[in-house]
Amino acid sequence: MQAEPSADERAAVDELLGAPESAWDGALERSAFDHRVARGGAEVRDDRHLLLPALHALQGAVGWISPGGMNYVCERLTVPPAEAYGVATFYAMFSTEERPSTALHVCDDIACRRAGAQWVTDRLTSDGVGVVHSPCLGLCERAPAMLIQRAGDQGDSAIAPITDEVLDGLIRDGVWGGTGAELGSVPQAGEVRSREALRLLRRAGIVDPSSIDDYRAHGGYEALRLALEHGPEWTLREVTDAKLMGRGGAAFPTGVKWKAVAEQPVHPHYFVCNADESEPGTFKDRVVMEQDPFAVIESLTIAGVTTGCEQGYVYIRGEYPLATERLRHAIEEARRHGFLGEDVMGLGARFDIELRRGAGAYICGEETALFNSLEGKRGEPRNKPPFPVQRGLFGKPTGINNVETLINVLEVLRIGGQAYAAIGTEGSTGPRLFCLSGDVERPGVYEHEHGVTLRQVIEAAGGVRGGATLKAVLLGGAAGGFVGADRLDIALTFEDAREGGYTLGSGVVMLFDASADITDTCLRIARFFRDESCGQCVPCRVGTVRQEEALRRLVQGRTLGSRDDELALLEDVAQVMRDASICGLGQTAANAVRSAIASLGVFGGGAVDTLEGDAVPTRTEEQES
Repeated sequence: MQAEPSADERAAVDELLGAPESAWDGALERSAFDHRVARGGAEVRDDRHLLLPALHALQGAVGWISPGGMNYVCERLTVPPAEAYGVATFYAMFSTEERPSTALHVCDDIACRRAGAQWVTDRLTSDGVGVVHSPCLGLCERAPAMLIQRAGDQGDSAIAPITDEVLDGLIRDGVWGGTGAELGSVPQAGEVRSREALRLLRRAGIVDPSSIDDYRAHGGYEALRLALEHGPEWTLREVTDAKLMGRGGAAFPTGVKWKAVAEQPVHPHYFVCNADESEPGTFKDRVVMEQDPFAVIESLTIAGVTTGCEQGYVYIRGEYPLATERLRHAIEEARRHGFLGEDVMGLGARFDIELRRGAGAYICGEETALFNSLEGKRGEPRNKPPFPVQRGLFGKPTGINNVETLINVLEVLRIGGQAYAAIGTEGSTGPRLFCLSGDVERPGVYEHEHGVTLRQVIEAAGGVRGGATLKAVLLGGAAGGFVGADRLDIALTFEDAREGGYTLGSGVVMLFDASADITDTCLRIARFFRDESCGQCVPCRVGTVRQEEALRRLVQGRTLGSRDDELALLEDVAQVMRDASICGLGQTAANAVRSAIASLGVFGGGAVDTLEGDAVPTRTEEQES
């Protein structure tokens, strides 16, 4: 506790927390009043939720979290240093060891690995540039990708795709370029016929994401007006009639969740938008936040006022600098124009929103881990029950939905719950966003109605790149599973997925052509889960390590016993993780590997390793036939 903060560190923390009021919370000089009164108790403990923003302030000021800076934050927030250190070391974007003020995080996860991430790393390291290997950065449609963390006023930025020209600028000229929200991320937006059918993405590429007036000119805030004029009961009935299911992977009925929060007698209630989109291969929420940020704010406001909340939070992934900037601006504009605050739209409702950044932890996509992170703790999941609708953020009833689920509510209120329920299938209503990446001709976010087949989704994206033969498709991300090229006619609905033994997950559709090394992909997935396990429960902490070890022994031909023995061990480990892990990370950590063994025959499993499969026609080939 002897280290002192630098002037820059002290200024960064004070900008966030305000100047210290007394020596008890960090003032340089002790006043006469300090000798008689000390601030403490519940008032001090209530500030603990500011720990994560304070650590971001330190990291952003000098490029790392020094002992002196940490001590100052602990003094300001009355947090024990050991606990603060435990939080700081939990997140990948924080460094408690001194490093250069600029850090290059090069994604080497599934999509970027396939697109040449190793070449990017080799090029940078050969020129003496330090590289931090990163899991998926959510820029898969423009792989390979990089996140640049910079101390000082410049802030963070993302670069994708990384080309020779980009690297020349980085290495030779020190030009740190960035990437914007490009229309190319929503290919359907550039096609007249496709755009006419869009519902969730209808404003992409048309509306200025910085202009609330432009948003309103294209139907923005009409849904909120309806919700406020008709009241919470009407809104709940419409959402329930729509049979809207959550789009985060669990597919829980949204109306049921909202009703449960609204009926809780304990107050206050909170509503959280889970924008910590970290599933490898997933980028739909990022594209929505970048191109239509006011839609996220409007839909969260509807959720809040409908469930009796007066405070909402957007917990956004730390690796999304552009989306963060645009959401922060949208919140400020909404507040300035009366769409947030003490009297929303002049119709008597009170609701406000605070934006919080994550710091690089996949586990914080789990709702209770996210709550712990918001409260200034390590992002570790909680036991359930109690469930969040009963005891969530700050121990109060809490609703939580991801970005895609929330923006569906705007469409529900626009056309009516029953009309919405007529879209898609009986058990899977409404439109769905899919993230197409990998060896696909036109990667990006695509909107389709539930019930569309996998073949149709792939064909809408132009088919396999270059007309190559398809080997496999990864559905649902790293926590999802592989399907072979012989299963392209499966329907993408919740009910068909349950019956067919596959998953929709977060909407990932990642293609692998005949040249892809699925074994290498499985090893990367296993390493991802090993790294991202929070370590709280033994089945996940140990199981993810044992899974990777077994896979590496199979690849190296150094099996413990026969190959069949290793495959049986993998199945046993998978079963234990699925049955005994505290949260979805451990429960799904073996899904992709098990599906690859069973469906694709990797590691000597049930099928042949190289599948001829069905060639998915490109758009050009389809027209010619």
